[in-house]
Amino acid sequence: MSDPTATSLEAFAQGKLAELEAASLRRRLRLTVRAAGAAAERDGRSLISFSCNDYLGLANDPRVIAAAQGALARYGAGAGGSRLVTGNHPLLDELEARLARHKGKEAALVFGSGYLANLGITPALVGPRDLVLADALSHSCLWAGARVSGAEVVRFRHNDLADLRRLLDRHRGRAKRALILTERVFSMDGDRAPLPELLALAEEFDAWTLVDDAHGLGVVEAGARAPLEMGTLSKSLGSYGGYVCASRAVVDLLTSRARSFVYTTGLPPASAAAALAALEILEAEPERAARPLALARRLTARLGLPEAESAVVPVLVGDAEGALALSGALEEQGFLVVAIRPPTVPTGTARLRIALSAAHTEAQVDALAEALRELRGHGSVRSSRDFAP
Repeated sequence: MSDPTATSLEAFAQGKLAELEAASLRRRLRLTVRAAGAAAERDGRSLISFSCNDYLGLANDPRVIAAAQGALARYGAGAGGSRLVTGNHPLLDELEARLARHKGKEAALVFGSGYLANLGITPALVGPRDLVLADALSHSCLWAGARVSGAEVVRFRHNDLADLRRLLDRHRGRAKRALILTERVFSMDGDRAPLPELLALAEEFDAWTLVDDAHGLGVVEAGARAPLEMGTLSKSLGSYGGYVCASRAVVDLLTSRARSFVYTTGLPPASAAAALAALEILEAEPERAARPLALARRLTARLGLPEAESAVVPVLVGDAEGALALSGALEEQGFLVVAIRPPTVPTGTARLRIALSAAHTEAQVDALAEALRELRGHGSVRSSRDFAP
C-alpha cells in the first residue's frame, strides 16, 4: 500500500522544483575538484576558479596541509562530541588564544562553522524585550540568529547611518538591550561597512555591535574593532569552522549559553591545526594578504567598475536566467564564475560574484576581464552599486 503522506510530500517537492526551474532559481550540485593555483576541474575540463573564498590560497598550501596531516595522525579524525562533554582539545585552546590575540581581544570561542557561530551568538545575548538592528544586506546566518533570539528585529538600509539613527531613536527606548548586526565586508557586494561611525553611533545609544568578518579576515580587516568580532576559518584561513572574539566575560557566557556551541560536536583536530598554521602564515606574509585586494582593483580598473573595496567583485546582470547564461559562457572559455540569484541577492540583481585570491596571477585576471568585456560588450559591465539595495 502506498504511503499517502509520502505521495503528498513527493507532489509538493516536484511542484516547488518546477516553480524554481521556471524562474531559473533551482540549484544543482556539480562535481568539481579544486587544486592549487586557483585551478579546478569540472566535467573533465580544466578551469580557473574565480568562485572560491580561499582568498589567500592557503587551502592547498603545503604547510597548512602538513599541519592538518600531523594532527590527523596524532589525534584522529573526529572530536568525539561536544567540547563541554569530551573536554577542551589543546589545539582548540591554542587556536582561540591566537585568534583573540589577532583581533586584540581577551578571548575567543571556536564554533563548528560561521553559520553556527551566528546562529548561537545573538540568541545567547538578547531575547524578548530586546532589540536587534541588522543591515539589510546582512548574511542569512545573521538573520537566522536574530530571529531565533525572540528579540524585536528591525532592518536598516544598507550602510545607511542616518537610517540606523532614525530606527534607534524610534525603538531603542523600549528595549532593555540592543544589538547591531553588520559585516566588515559584505559577501555579495564586496563593499565595507562604515565601522568607525557605526560603532560611535552604537555607543551613543548603548547598543552592542556584532561584526561578521568572514570575508575581511586577512584581507581588509585593519581599523576599528567591534565588541563582538566573529568570522570563519574556512575562507582566508583555508580550513573549516567559525569563531567569535570578545571580552573574557562575554566568551565565558557564550560557552554556557550559545546553543550551537553547547550542543554541537567540537571542531576536528585537523581543522584546528590547519587554521593555526594558516593564521601564522597570514601574519608572517603581509604581501600575501595584500594581493587579493590589489588583484580585485586590477580587475575593476579593466572593467571600468568602481574601485574594489575587498577581494569580492560583483558584476550585475539583473535577471537570473541571464546570470546563468553569462556564467555558462565564461565556463566555456575556461573560467569558473558562479551566478548568484535570489533569494541570496534581491530580486532583479542577479550577478556574477568574482572572488579574487592570492593564488591568481595577473594574466588570469586580465584574461577574465577581457572575456567579460567581449561577452557583455565593451563598456556594458555593471556593478552592484548601480542598483539601490
